Amino acid sequence: MNLYDYWNGSYFDKDASGFEWSTEKYHKILCSRIPEFLKDYIELPLVQRLSGIGLLCGTDWTELFRNRFYYSRLDHSIGTALIAWNFSKSKKQAIAALLHDVSTPAFSHVSDFRNGDALHQESTEELNIQMINENAFLKELLERDGFNLQEVNDYHKYPIDDNECPGLSADRLEYMFPSGAALNEVWTLEEIKSTYSDIAVLRNEKLLPELGFKTESIALDYIKKFCDVSLILQHNEDKAAMQLMADVISAALKENIIHEIDLYVQGESELIEYFDDYASKNPGCEFSKLYLTFRNMKKVIHSDKELDGCWCVSLDVKKRYVDPLVQVEINRFERISKINTEAKKIVEEFLSYKDSLWGCVPYAEV
Repeated sequence: MNLYDYWNGSYFDKDASGFEWSTEKYHKILCSRIPEFLKDYIELPLVQRLSGIGLLCGTDWTELFRNRFYYSRLDHSIGTALIAWNFSKSKKQAIAALLHDVSTPAFSHVSDFRNGDALHQESTEELNIQMINENAFLKELLERDGFNLQEVNDYHKYPIDDNECPGLSADRLEYMFPSGAALNEVWTLEEIKSTYSDIAVLRNEKLLPELGFKTESIALDYIKKFCDVSLILQHNEDKAAMQLMADVISAALKENIIHEIDLYVQGESELIEYFDDYASKNPGCEFSKLYLTFRNMKKVIHSDKELDGCWCVSLDVKKRYVDPLVQVEINRFERISKINTEAKKIVEEFLSYKDSLWGCVPYAEV
């Protein structure tokens, strides 16, 4: 039996009240203070726009999810930059980390689902480089500080900022802490602090720098929690929330309710307010049928076939997991799955997990 076959959807019925979170305190765990050089970059309109975009890809706006708090793409970008700075002390790596999501549209990776890229979720990355290269305000700051665009326009070139799965990077480390806390209370701030204090820069199989753990037991606990959170993203509930919102956006564009540029100049709350108003005044259109289903769905039916009277989804999505390095001797580092049988089983069974073929949501009554 797969470790993850126990899952029965109880997460989505869990009471979300009473959980305490402070983004300010969390960021201070990642780095005791925001370095002065980074503050002007954070204030760029290019970056500040991300304050209106949620990290959790539109799930803040459906009754199906019980997110404990709102965490923005701006929060995530700052957090990623703080981790990069904390471990590299490289200004250009920190700036590149801060800028890595500037092309993210409203509802985040929903656009990847709309673009048919649910499996990789990278469809806006080329636009990210373009937006960085074309921003005049950013160019002024870089010239002032002695940097060029090529040093900060692609954070993939810095392995501490980002690396190939299943490595641990600043980006991957940052988004999973607040995601786990918001989605299912996987981490408290104290647990994050304890876990984070065990992380160091190690050397991977390619002799490149990579974030990893000094203590095997802490790495094991981390991988358990990481995969538990990632499991939520493999379920038909999350697939339904993402793909249904993608269909909502497609319908809104097709019916000229919004234009593509609106996803880059308006925040999610403004768009949701506008959609709510439009759907209330135009209940009979395809957009409203999809949108009201998204807003009001409380349960996804797991099925081996499409169901009548339902919006249904069947697709494979990106598997987000890590197999972090652990220091086993002074200059010897191994993936935890190679030295810990429990970790190996967790990774293997997470990767082999599949939900039911279809996830179906009864259409809202209009």
